[in-house]
Amino acid sequence: MHGLTYEEFLSQLSGFLCGYYVLIASMNGLFALYRWKRHGEGQLALAWSGLGVVTLIMAAMVASGNPEIVKYISFNEGIKGFIDTLMSPTTYTLGSLVILGVMFYFREVLVRPNVAWLGFNLMLLFMGMSMADSDFAAIVTKPDNVPIVGLIFLLAFFTWLATSKAVVNDKRIANGELPLEATESEKEKVLVWPDLVYTELICMVALTALMLVWAIVLQAPLEEPASAVKTPNPSKAPWYFLGLQEMLVYYDPWMAGVVLPSMIVAGLMAIPYIDFNKKGNGYYTINERKFAYLTFQFGFLVLWVTLIIMGTFLRGPNWNFFGFYEYWDSHAVEAMNNVDLSQYVWVEFLGQPLPKPDPEASFLAKIVVIAQREFLGILLLIGYFAVLPPLLAMWDKKRLFQPMYKRMGLIRYMVMTNLMLWMALLPIKMLARWVFQMKYFIAIPEYFINF
Repeated sequence: MHGLTYEEFLSQLSGFLCGYYVLIASMNGLFALYRWKRHGEGQLALAWSGLGVVTLIMAAMVASGNPEIVKYISFNEGIKGFIDTLMSPTTYTLGSLVILGVMFYFREVLVRPNVAWLGFNLMLLFMGMSMADSDFAAIVTKPDNVPIVGLIFLLAFFTWLATSKAVVNDKRIANGELPLEATESEKEKVLVWPDLVYTELICMVALTALMLVWAIVLQAPLEEPASAVKTPNPSKAPWYFLGLQEMLVYYDPWMAGVVLPSMIVAGLMAIPYIDFNKKGNGYYTINERKFAYLTFQFGFLVLWVTLIIMGTFLRGPNWNFFGFYEYWDSHAVEAMNNVDLSQYVWVEFLGQPLPKPDPEASFLAKIVVIAQREFLGILLLIGYFAVLPPLLAMWDKKRLFQPMYKRMGLIRYMVMTNLMLWMALLPIKMLARWVFQMKYFIAIPEYFINF
């Protein structure tokens, strides 16, 4: 997209954006007809039809390719600057947590069809109005990134679908009724052959046709042969590994590439053995499994999906952080002044040089000096994993942790809380890096062990 004037950029994009807004208008028209015919919502149907008319007008405006007209349906520099400010690492991570909490608290309102449709329209309009920015379009329309954009919308849809089913079941259970899944009659059940196989065959044919169209319309992201003397900038892993690549910013490779993924696998394997709540098997529910639901959503949405989005759309050249509307300048080098916790203690607070073991000393003598230097980090780590779980059980006597300890026993409780603390350690480490410029809690470069 770069190297073109803004008029040339709009002329290339106007056809796509025009069709995009026409598609939104058609979807709103069909949704208005559905809500009117099926649910008798005449006023809301009229509102959705009005939104469809507005998007048709936007399609006509963008089809003109005139920058003076398109500016009325795109974000101005002030709004784009504000959004880029919100996309800073700290506000991005904390904002993800806040959004998750808001969605959980107001889930009964957000799953309503008209409210969910309004949110879907806002997502589509945000995408369309942002596409008028050449820097945003250059990132989003990159062939590697187009599937990620689609995955975001699919994730939003299926999250809404599962949550809406859970909300309905929770209301039924509160009224003394059975979940919807328990009321399905035998007539509603189908056989694997031929019903399911036919459905899968049709889906396979449709998906093959879609992939053919995709391959024709979208240029394959093929580059020149790999060369050790010329590497891409930024050099990114496949999208499903971008979460691990983001972890490498905050942890040593042995921790981010081996220990943390192993903890994820071990935690998934341990779930059936530490889960004492047997409710929610075979049906959607949130109220009966709030702790499990929030833990999963935190681990999946905040610690995985948001890291993928961050690595895809916000990490640019030199692995620097860029906003949605910022130009990815490969010459921009962010000055990093990250220090270890031991440096804060000995250099900043005590005003003394860091203790360093004598290379000629014995192994035991080296360990003593290192333990003296990293004493605060070691104490914090022991307190975090060994002392904090019992304190949680003693402090929260009625609501969560103490009842959990009584039902699970010591071993299962410690395994569960330590897995949860491992999850929480990633955002803690991220915020420590961004807010306090802290690199490692424990730094032992003598043996290449850093935490």
